[in-house]
Amino acid sequence: MATTHGSRASLDKKPHEVASMFDGVAKRYDLTNTVLSFGQDRRWRKATRAALDLKPGERVLDLAAGTGVSTVELGRSGAWVVATDFSKGMLHAGATRRVPMVAGDAMALPYADAVFDAATISFGLRNVSDFEAGLREIARVTKPGGRLVVSEFSTPTFGPFRQVYMEYLMKALPRVARAVSSNPDAYVYLAESIRAWPTQEELATTIEAAGWRHVQWRNLTGGVVALHRAQR
Repeated sequence: MATTHGSRASLDKKPHEVASMFDGVAKRYDLTNTVLSFGQDRRWRKATRAALDLKPGERVLDLAAGTGVSTVELGRSGAWVVATDFSKGMLHAGATRRVPMVAGDAMALPYADAVFDAATISFGLRNVSDFEAGLREIARVTKPGGRLVVSEFSTPTFGPFRQVYMEYLMKALPRVARAVSSNPDAYVYLAESIRAWPTQEELATTIEAAGWRHVQWRNLTGGVVALHRAQR
């Protein structure tokens, strides 16, 4: 059973609780992410777009799109990109961005079978209560031969740096979040969910089991983030 503390969701999560938590941080979410990542979030978005290898006119699903910052970046390719997120508060916070936005749960997407040429989910797969089911659902709405890129926090590859990073997550990150976020408890959840997340190799195995082929990954920022790329 999932529990909440204030508006913080536990790791045993239910979709409505996590959505409510993100509703609560939506107003300052983009600023907070830039501060906490020391500006690396912009680089990670560009790397995700490059990994998808999008072509003008392709139809692309940007899942867990939040306020649509990632959708705007993907749209620079000339592809048609739709932002989809289960937090209506996040979508509302990004309503001024000129991109299509649809509210939807990753485990029950409001799209027909095989309609997207490519799909991506950035820093949101951890928040899907059954992320294996979410990967299967993304596969359902992606055309045969279509591409997937998962951008997610991961396990730093260098041991000493990994130790420092985990200390930052559990101690410094919540303190910084108190200064810039409307709901610092949400970033305690963020830190805990990153620590509990599978390694790069473990996630690759799960993606393959969900119906994707040719799974590969590339580390960014020393493994703080990993890009997993696969084909339908």
